[in-house]
Amino acid sequence: MRGEVYQLPAWGKGHEQKGRRYAVVLQPDWLTLSTCIVTITSTSTFRASSTLVHGAARRAMHWNVSWTMYRAHSPDSDAGLFWRNHSGGPMDTYDSLLAAITPTASATREIHDPATGEIVGTVPVHTAEDVDHAVDAATAAGPGWAALGHEKRIAFMLRAADAIDRSSEALAQLLSREQGKPLNGPNARFEVGACSAWLRAAAATPLDAEVVFDDGETHAELHYRPIGVVAAIGPWNWPMMISVWQIAPALRMGNTVVVKPSEYTPLSVLALVAVMNEELPEGVLIALAGDRDAGERLSSHPGIGKVMFTGSTATGKAIIRSSADSVKRLTLELGGNDPGIVLPDADPAAIAEGLFWGAFINTGQTCAALKRLYVHDDIYDAVCDALTSFAAAVPMGVGLDENNVLGPLQNKAQFDIVSRLVNEAKASGARVLLGGNPDRDQPGYFYPTTLIADIDNDNPLVAEEQFGPALPIIRYSDVEDAITMANGVDVGLGASVWSADAAKAREVAARIQSGTVWINSHGGVHPMVPFGGAKQSGYGLEFGVEGLKSLGVPQVING
Repeated sequence: MRGEVYQLPAWGKGHEQKGRRYAVVLQPDWLTLSTCIVTITSTSTFRASSTLVHGAARRAMHWNVSWTMYRAHSPDSDAGLFWRNHSGGPMDTYDSLLAAITPTASATREIHDPATGEIVGTVPVHTAEDVDHAVDAATAAGPGWAALGHEKRIAFMLRAADAIDRSSEALAQLLSREQGKPLNGPNARFEVGACSAWLRAAAATPLDAEVVFDDGETHAELHYRPIGVVAAIGPWNWPMMISVWQIAPALRMGNTVVVKPSEYTPLSVLALVAVMNEELPEGVLIALAGDRDAGERLSSHPGIGKVMFTGSTATGKAIIRSSADSVKRLTLELGGNDPGIVLPDADPAAIAEGLFWGAFINTGQTCAALKRLYVHDDIYDAVCDALTSFAAAVPMGVGLDENNVLGPLQNKAQFDIVSRLVNEAKASGARVLLGGNPDRDQPGYFYPTTLIADIDNDNPLVAEEQFGPALPIIRYSDVEDAITMANGVDVGLGASVWSADAAKAREVAARIQSGTVWINSHGGVHPMVPFGGAKQSGYGLEFGVEGLKSLGVPQVING
């Protein structure tokens, strides 16, 4: 089994076995961002009894499903075609992993732990000139990688997934130290597990030539050819997982990839790429630790055929402008301000956990997190009480402490944004149900889990994306007003509707202007279900067959 098994903290519920509770990150079918209780039945297959942690309320959902680990025979020898990127020893311990990515020359800068302020490591300061060299190397590797065909590329991807699994605990420790998220819960171990799972899922997604027309005289087939070099520019909130969301389909479709992680979390992505490159051919996947100048050079470089970007709407607009001269293909997953609408027939106690994780997973630092909650007046107080009770019991602290499942904000800039928005809400007369007063003498960027009630819809905490652990709860009495308020922002990444009546919830969902609307959950993603934004939350689809197609050049063979 390729999941990291770890003991649940005392607040969690789990399958009791000899007095201990265990959880495992699913691989490859973690699919709905779940933490599951498992019984291992063999080395390659296990069965799970699951309660969703992210994107769903706690309910007795038991999946009698078998997950078979995707495997493949080793690809044919690539001798004479490529060189390996990593020729040192194994990277399965924290120290060996960090040593493998520590620069030995050129300019460097320090990366600090957002929970403690301690130095985690150093990274090179790559420049626009380094970007040029990386694109040249990826371009040179492209024809050989494309010529391998799907089956051999899939085999390499599966081997890269195995490499991630071998180094999973070291990767999780590095991620926890750099990003701040705890090892436990739906956090660092979870994210690393998602990386290998997503590689396997992308490798297993079928994509055959499509016969689009055949009348006996004309036979037209639609194929997808490699684009060339893809630039993958990622964020700091889920740095490893989102990088793999970009890398996996690009590699599968025969492209080579140059990755530029966020300046806040480069170590995690450099380490992930180094581990994958234990198995991938030389030049197919290259990572750079650059600043904004490096990102601008990537998005404007004539050798880049496509840019995949996850981040702010403002930066996405800048990428659109800088990529225009060469008419690059773009997939942009930009900012969100996801609404949730709780209908009056919902059960407050039943939905409290789902609401909490929808809003506070990764300490609220998730693009498609629940960021403003609209609750009907009939159950407003009951929902507030149930949500406050659950939230107050969820531990926050330093990520390496196994008891914690919420961590700090990743950087001071984000801490300041959350502080400002909550202070403005308090000054307006809104009611603080929980939190709202960070301990500024405490090391790190910890902002307490905060719930704000009786707040106006035009308050900045509602109108702006807080991207942190502060949830405004807005009262409504007419569902038409709730829908209008939900649609009243210029972004539309995700949304959710909560109701005991699924049909009624779907009717409301169809009227919300968001790329995805979940019913009785929020934020869960599936590698076979397309994901993308509406309005200024970006364009282009990721995941599944549509995600693969977006990493190819469509070609019709007609005749």
